[in-house]
Amino acid sequence: METNQILETIRMIEEEHLDIRTITMGISLLDCIDSNSEVACQKIYDKITRLAKNLVTVGEQIEAEYGIPIINKRISVTPISLIAAASGETDYVMYAKTLDKAAQTVGVNFIGGFSALVEKGYQHGDEILINSIPRALAETNFVCSSVNIGSTRSGINMDAVGHMGKIIKETAEHSDMGCAKLVVFANAVEDNPFMAGAFHGVGEADCVINVGVSGPGVVKRALEKVKGEPFDVVSEVVKQTAFKITRMGQMVGRIASERLNVPFGIVDLSLAPTPAVGDSVAYILEEMGLESVGTHGTTAALALLNDAVKKGGVMACNHVGGLSGAFIPVSEDAGMIEAVNNGALNLEKLEAMTAICSVGLDMIAIPGETPAETIAAMIADEAAIGVINHKTTAVRIIPAKDTKVGDMIEFGGLLGRAPVMKVNDYGSKEFILRGGRIPAPIHSFKN
Repeated sequence: METNQILETIRMIEEEHLDIRTITMGISLLDCIDSNSEVACQKIYDKITRLAKNLVTVGEQIEAEYGIPIINKRISVTPISLIAAASGETDYVMYAKTLDKAAQTVGVNFIGGFSALVEKGYQHGDEILINSIPRALAETNFVCSSVNIGSTRSGINMDAVGHMGKIIKETAEHSDMGCAKLVVFANAVEDNPFMAGAFHGVGEADCVINVGVSGPGVVKRALEKVKGEPFDVVSEVVKQTAFKITRMGQMVGRIASERLNVPFGIVDLSLAPTPAVGDSVAYILEEMGLESVGTHGTTAALALLNDAVKKGGVMACNHVGGLSGAFIPVSEDAGMIEAVNNGALNLEKLEAMTAICSVGLDMIAIPGETPAETIAAMIADEAAIGVINHKTTAVRIIPAKDTKVGDMIEFGGLLGRAPVMKVNDYGSKEFILRGGRIPAPIHSFKN
């Protein structure tokens, strides 16, 4: 039986794109706070390079020894708005450049945490950080940024929503790639290992290892064997497959934890697609019987998938966290791109699907002329879905300069390419200009 399981895992890796999408080291920078920003930045650089110096090497060793691809090695840090607030700086680009330098030194793919948490209001440092985002992302290579503008407990900070609409537009003026590294959240979690939204929460240990698994191709191949069977069977197959994938993720996390002498945090179960053919969440949904993702029934199929993935993962690992579900980015999923191009999938249907899955409107290109208020309204809609449903939602939108609907934007690598999607022509300016805060829903009051 053990031999069969080993052979099955090898087959899943070689034929079905099974991989560990990321091992992410979370590092607290709270002990790096200093009123002198140069001193603080030196402390930040020293701590990251000390703790993460062997992260990439250990990841590569595990890959070589066990034959398990580990696609990304990443770092997440305490939201920089909390760290830099003690300084008198009027922008925090120097902090971003410090993170970038540290990431380059240790050799990781990305470093997340140029972040602010403003769901209930701005503290000193939050507005400075947010205003620094366009330059920070344009002048660094590895830094990712996120801003949490709402939560079920606090409601939605509409002043911050409006602000982020402008920031996304300004970031796009510098580069499309900057927007690909910027996420706006509601109900952001503290242990997310996936970029661009990863940051290390203040409730976390000083340093931890979190793992993000993947494997849409494995799930699709498993479903091919139960074609035409009832949904009870489909759910069971997905659950069993998610169990196997998560077991592998937990094993990798524990080995990395031991070798780095850092506590093991969580496994994030999210099915994360890539542009590779066959490695698509859209293809899983279509394997359930949809002619194309985006048609009627898509949201129901996604609900089954998301739930079964979580059930299987929780059976396999005690410490499940992060976002854990199914990502539906457009640019990173070949099946999603096909559905947009053939007219089956639009923004409205994607928004409906985000009520079910992790995380939200992700890696979506829209015309560059889209008003900042319209982008802010898209953020508000996603935040509302998250706040009302007690779940994480997010927006990673790219207003692509000098483009029209139907054009294709190339990002390269795991980010893939994105078709420019149509946005509703009617405006939301007066709605966004009201500002203030949308109150928390009544069911948030639980004690």
